[in-house]
Amino acid sequence: MSKFVAALPMYDWPEARGEVDAQWARLRDAFRQRGIDAPEAVARSNRELPAVPGGILDDAGRLIAPDPATLPPHEFDFHQLWLSPALLFGQTCWGPMELGLAQHVQAIAQPNYDGFEGGQGELYSSALVMPADGGPSVASPLDGKAIIPTGLLRGKRFTFNSADSMSGLIGLTRDLEAIGESLDIFASRSESGGHRSSIVAVAEGRADIAAIDCESWALAQRFEPAAQGVKVVGWTARRKGLPYITARTTPAPIVAAMREAVAAVEGGASEQPLVQLVG
Repeated sequence: MSKFVAALPMYDWPEARGEVDAQWARLRDAFRQRGIDAPEAVARSNRELPAVPGGILDDAGRLIAPDPATLPPHEFDFHQLWLSPALLFGQTCWGPMELGLAQHVQAIAQPNYDGFEGGQGELYSSALVMPADGGPSVASPLDGKAIIPTGLLRGKRFTFNSADSMSGLIGLTRDLEAIGESLDIFASRSESGGHRSSIVAVAEGRADIAAIDCESWALAQRFEPAAQGVKVVGWTARRKGLPYITARTTPAPIVAAMREAVAAVEGGASEQPLVQLVG
């Protein structure tokens, strides 16, 4: 059994788990071909994270997370995953990275978003969704600049997936600031717990507006019935997408081999690789 743990939780919707498992199988096999002790399957709960008696410490010996064995076993704490010293391969958001996670992990590569409206290469954007009214949705701009319809947003109830989310909150905050506005444009703000939950909240009338990253929006259009009850009224500006990461303690030769493997597996035969290597 591998001493490492891997997970791809950011787009691991129940309906898409077969696709996520297939993605990991391709990466796992490429890692193993390069001598990396990759785990057989991705983790999807706290109970699958290796125990760390006494809790997880940073380089200075400070406690930064509890022992995973003390957490609810059937839940999945993403921050616990990201901080695990056994993390071989995972995916996070640049929101947590900017808020301190970057000092505890190493970025491996950036996935490609060319297959999603609102994405281009390593960049992605978020669709601003409001209740459907029979009118057309706003297409993602070719130049990747923000489309922020302040007249529609003012006085509305805004919901977001989490306070550290670049796609759901931080990116929109920065785009509003760029045009002299702020989150005060909204009558209220609430945390939904996930992009899918935000879409449902808007469709059901419990919120008026949400920012949904373009890949999650694509998943919602495939799998979430509530997506039919909302429409896109704008887009945030394109920013770096969700990076693949590994633990800070992962040895440099393994990191280098994983970068090579990710480029080989997700780059395909295209002249433009499907990942933007980091480092």
